[in-house]
Amino acid sequence: MAATATATALVFALAGACGGGKSSSTSAPASTAAPSASAVVLAKNLAFSPKTVSVKVGGKVTWQFEDTQAHNVVGDGLKSPTMTTGSWLFTFDKAGTYRYVCTIHPFMKGTVEVS
Repeated sequence: MAATATATALVFALAGACGGGKSSSTSAPASTAAPSASAVVLAKNLAFSPKTVSVKVGGKVTWQFEDTQAHNVVGDGLKSPTMTTGSWLFTFDKAGTYRYVCTIHPFMKGTVEVS
């Protein structure tokens, strides 16, 4: 009987701790980042990060290569040298969506949105 009373008290204590009341914290609504004048994409661990960046017309994107394997950036008017370390910069002069891929590792894909 004492074990049942203890278990019941524990259930009520946990239920009260889990909330149900009003919270004082708020979360910001999800939004897309505004285009900026520049962005950096990291090529590391067989991935581009972030996968999508947004820049203004005339904006620059730098791909920073930090991997033991060679990568490149190819597509939509883009063609970087193949690199394992170092960086490559491209200026986007026209609005549009530019998709790119590492041709050595075709599963590595990314997008630059220019507005």
